[in-house]
Amino acid sequence: MSVDAVVFDLFGTLLDISSLTGTVGNVIGTEKASELVQRWRDKQIAYAFASTLMDRYQDFDVLTALALDYALAALRVTADEEARRHLCDAWFELQPYPDATLALEAFRSRGKRTVVLTNGTPATAKRALANSGLDTLLQDVWSVDEVRRYKPDPQVYELANKRLGRNPSRIAFVSSNGWDATGASAFGFRVAWCNRSGAAAETLTPPPAHVVRTLQEVVAIFSD
Repeated sequence: MSVDAVVFDLFGTLLDISSLTGTVGNVIGTEKASELVQRWRDKQIAYAFASTLMDRYQDFDVLTALALDYALAALRVTADEEARRHLCDAWFELQPYPDATLALEAFRSRGKRTVVLTNGTPATAKRALANSGLDTLLQDVWSVDEVRRYKPDPQVYELANKRLGRNPSRIAFVSSNGWDATGASAFGFRVAWCNRSGAAAETLTPPPAHVVRTLQEVVAIFSD
């Protein structure tokens, strides 16, 4: 299935958010580490949705810090300013999924343009990619900061579409977030939802064209 470019979500798709757990455990103890990471991520996304709906944009670094404060309070965990800063900085050190490097290398070897479209700020996204070693395998990194709206707002996908200068049907979009896959499908991209955890299918339509468990499967779909 031929495409000219492959657009990747970053956090949770190329970079493993669960790799925060080690740092969180070192700061607050291991007992609540996994739960804190999940609550932190859920609230981070909820605040992104809310800020877009309210038309009161705040960048993802700000929302990440606010979401951390909520998660700490919800779990009745105390953390001083230094600990909070250390936890937020852990987003720069997220580990790449093992299949991320392989997939990006495979697409590059086939002459496909590979880019990231992220809710993250440009500085955080680029630093995280550099630390992960994935930066050299991507041609561009684009942030919602440019439109001051968060995915799945169509303006975000339009940003990538304009930059690539292609019909949406010639662009593959890959995300591990079901709501992101739905939003990109509604925009018209050819979407692969990388459902690593085997989560239940989203019931909001339109569904993604492809549901896979690994990025290697994405390569097989879009490598022609």
